[in-house]
Formats: sequence, C-alpha cells, structure tokens
Amino acid sequence: MDDKILFQALLKRNLLSPDLAQEILKEATLAKKSAEFLLYERRLIDQVAVAEVKSEILSIPYQKVDIGAIDEKLLSLIPEEVSRNYRVAPLEHTQNMLIVGMVRPDDAKAQEALKFTAKKLGVDLGVYLITPSDLELVWRRYSPFKSEIEAAVKGLQIRPGSRTLAAEQRIIRLEEGVALSEEAPVIKIVASSLKEAVEQKASDIHFEPQRTRLRIRFRMDGELQEVSSLPLELHQPIISRIKVLANLKIDENRVPQDGRFRTIIFDKEIDFRVSTFPTAAGEKAALRVLDPAIGLKGFQELGLSGYNAKTLEKAIQRPFGMILLTGPTGSGKTTTLYAVFQVLNKEDVNIVSLEDPVEYSVEGVNQSQIRPEIGYDFASGLRQIVRQDPDVIMVGEIRDVETAALAVHAALTGHIVLSTLHTNNAIGVIPRLIDMKVEPYLLPPSLNLMVAQRLVSRLCPHCKKATVAANDLQKIIKKELDDFPSLEREKIKFAEPFQIFHSQGCKACKNKGVLGRVAIFEMFSMTSELAEIITSSPSEAKITEEAKRQGMIALRQDGILKALEGLISIEEVLRETAESV
Repeated sequence: MDDKILFQALLKRNLLSPDLAQEILKEATLAKKSAEFLLYERRLIDQVAVAEVKSEILSIPYQKVDIGAIDEKLLSLIPEEVSRNYRVAPLEHTQNMLIVGMVRPDDAKAQEALKFTAKKLGVDLGVYLITPSDLELVWRRYSPFKSEIEAAVKGLQIRPGSRTLAAEQRIIRLEEGVALSEEAPVIKIVASSLKEAVEQKASDIHFEPQRTRLRIRFRMDGELQEVSSLPLELHQPIISRIKVLANLKIDENRVPQDGRFRTIIFDKEIDFRVSTFPTAAGEKAALRVLDPAIGLKGFQELGLSGYNAKTLEKAIQRPFGMILLTGPTGSGKTTTLYAVFQVLNKEDVNIVSLEDPVEYSVEGVNQSQIRPEIGYDFASGLRQIVRQDPDVIMVGEIRDVETAALAVHAALTGHIVLSTLHTNNAIGVIPRLIDMKVEPYLLPPSLNLMVAQRLVSRLCPHCKKATVAANDLQKIIKKELDDFPSLEREKIKFAEPFQIFHSQGCKACKNKGVLGRVAIFEMFSMTSELAEIITSSPSEAKITEEAKRQGMIALRQDGILKALEGLISIEEVLRETAESV
C-alpha cells in the first residue's frame, strides 16, 4: 500500500497530526524505509488503529490473532522462512480452506506464494489483515524451547551416574571454560534459553547452580518460574559462554562482574544486561532482557487514560519544569519515563539522558551511562549536561542533595527535567525534596507534576470471569468510589452490587491467569494554591487537602476502576496500595 494514501486516511481520522505525518514521510524517504513501519518502530500510533484503516482501504477484514489456537501442525503448513519473507501467518486450516493473516495483503508475490501453498493442499485461500506485532508472536511459535534444549543436552553425550566424577571435573576444568563454551551444544542451550525468554516476555533470566543441578528460571510478570533443569556439569561451560558474549573475564569467578551484549532475536535487536555473582554452589548469572517491544510503550499500553492521561499530557506540553515519578523499585518508573521522552523526541528537540544503566537505546536521544566508580555520577553528569544545549534532561534518579539541587536549577533555567524519586505516593514528593535541602520557595516555579505508580498483573482476557464481590470488598469499593473527585464520579458507570474479575488460567496464558502487567497511577500537579501551601506551611495534611481539591485520583482509586473494568484483580490492587492509603 502506498504510504501517502494510508497517511491521508490516518490524517482524516485524526489519528496523526499533519506535522508528524510530514516528518515521518520525510524520514522514510531519506532512510528508504516504509513510513508505516516507522510509525510502529517509534510507537507513535496503535497498530490496531492502523490495521482498521488499512482494512477499510483494501476491503480486507482485520483479524486479531489467537496465538493459543496456532499449533505445530498449523505452523508446518507455512515454513518459517516463507512466513518471514512474505510477512504472513497461518491462522486456521479446515477441510476446504487455508486461512492466513497478512501484514501486506496487497503484496502480489506473497499472494502468489500463498495461492501455490493452498493449491498444493487442495483447498481455497482465505485472507485476513493482521498487525506486525501479532505476526511477531506467531514467529515466536516456530522456535520450541524444550525440544532444542533436550537435543543439545543429548549432543553432549553425558553418561548416567557420572555426577560425582563430573563435579570433580568441574572444579578441575575451571580454566577450560573458554574451550568448552565454543562447543555447539552449549552454544545452542544458551541461544535457546535467550530466545525462549524473549518469546515468554521474561524480564530476567537466572542461571543458578544448585547442589546437584543447574537451574534456569525466568521472571515473568514479576514472578520467578523454573523453566529448565540441566546436569551440573553444564554449569561452568554455560556461564563461560555467557561471559564470552558479555566480554567478561572468564577466569575470574571470585568477584561479581557486570556486562552487556546485543543480539538479534525474532528479527529484533535485543539487549541483555549480564551480572555474575559468586555463590557457595558456584557462579550464578542473571541476565536482564531488554526487549524494546516490551519496555518501550505508549501511554495507552502503560494503563494511562482519562484524567491521568490528560494531566500528564498537559505537563509535557509546558516549556520547562520537573516531572517526577515515584514508587518502589520495580514499579515501572523508568518505563514511564521512556514513554514520556518518546513523545518529546522530535527533530527540533535535544534530549539528553543520564541513566544507570541505559536500558533501551532510543533513536534520536543522547543517552549517557553514569560510572560512579570513576566519579561520573548523576550530579557530575548534570553539570555537564547543561553545556550540551539540552531542551529535555532525563536523570535516572534523584538520590542525593546535590543531584536534587542541580535538577531544580536545570528546571528553573528553562529545561524540561524528567526524573524519579523514592516516596510512597505523589503527595510525598514535596516533603522529600524539602528533606533533601531544596528551598521551599524554589519548588513552585520548578516543579510541574508528581506521579506515583505501581505495577499490577493484567488478567488474561481469554479466561477472566466476572463474579459479585464479597461484602467486605463491596464496602471498600463503595467507599473509594464515594471519595472520587466530583467531576470524575459523574463518569463512573459501575453500580452496586459491584462485579470483580478473576482468571483461572487457560492455554493462552499458560494457566497463569495473567498476561503482562499494567500500571496504576496518581497525578499531582503544581497549582497556585499548592504554591501558597509550600511557601507558607507545607504540612502533609494541607498538601493532601489540596490534592483532593485538584481532583487527584489516588493510586487505590485508579486501581479499583481498572479492577471494575476487568483489567486487574482487586485483591492485588489492595495489596499493592496498602502503604499509600
């Protein structure tokens, strides 16, 4: 499909702004790329929205892919190479028809190849339009993990009952790790583990030596889960292979080491951050999986909507000032920061970031890794950043008095400053900054928005079911809804008795009951009323009163709304927000 036709249709439906459309088309011409796929790469538009527009133009129906319905038998009808070359996926095979999904259904060569396949099967061909993200999920089904691991272990020809000898050899072979890591079966085990982690959307991989075996665990949706158990004699070769990939010292296993590497998995560049750690059972390796498709999200994917989305968008449009995100470790603060500076990332904007570490590489952003061991920390980096003519400054975390003072100064001198802070809720940001020796009179002109967030597991949409909440939950829900800001309370459509949702687990979610995570938020803006409180007597009671006057939706209230909508479970909301109430 011609990009200009598609972009005209997107403009007509107000899915794109004229300026952004012109910028993307210009960039696509210069880079000799598809403008449509640049939109996806930059996460500037929802893929489903684009698919619905394309469906109307091409008169081909759009179909959401049901990954759970695609088995090995179906995949065998269209080889992986054909699927990747023509960007097609098998969706269903009946007695009379082969149904496929296509990202580019108007591709003549792809049509010809599929017609040939259908003819060979003696069936008719049915075509749906699908999104690139759904196609990627199908591609991941072509690489089964356990069979690859089993084949690789068999290739090593480990004899049963050789554990004692192997354990002794393991100690002796410490200096032979490099040679062992070059053997094909070990390389295959590591490669298959990394692929499976990306396929399962794991955030971390743990290779852990135990007394009698090597355990591999993935962290998925915030929880660790064992995925493989290997003979202990594979421990050192596998750790050595990981060290080779991350360019770490193979012969050093007495102290922790850190490194990273990048590779291509499922046609995507994936970064892995590696940390080794000596334990009594041997050296452990933990790998953080940095998949841009998972870590780089738009506002809607994060769970931002309604009042909170409008409040954040308004703060981003201001020419200077601080936007501070708060929450415990692992609450998704950095992911939200990346989402914000993707919105701000334009040709005429200079964005410079200080990160520890740089998690995702974002095109167009000048990202810098701090190195405290050589004196390059957030404070010293901030002093240098202001000489780089920045429009937007991102500081990974405000940890100390000096960094806080420099961040406030940068905001006061005409920069947008994005950063994180550790407090329980958005209201706690102001007392925390004052504790960090920031003069109260400097906060009103420098601080724009305070955001608190938590991550909660998203219920599987395929197996979630509604039930009437128990009496104690009914009371909690009613109390929180009654306390909602008056303007937002009018928009609430849920009525008593309130229904909540739970998931029992199914094939689509691998019987976990959850698929991914979603954030819950609270947004607290700087206003003239809040400025007066800060400069006179900034007590927590007065600040809380101002938050209510503004119409701030608290963390628990945002969570309860999402629970009533069926996105998350109310029990997890109450657990995650217990300390913020």
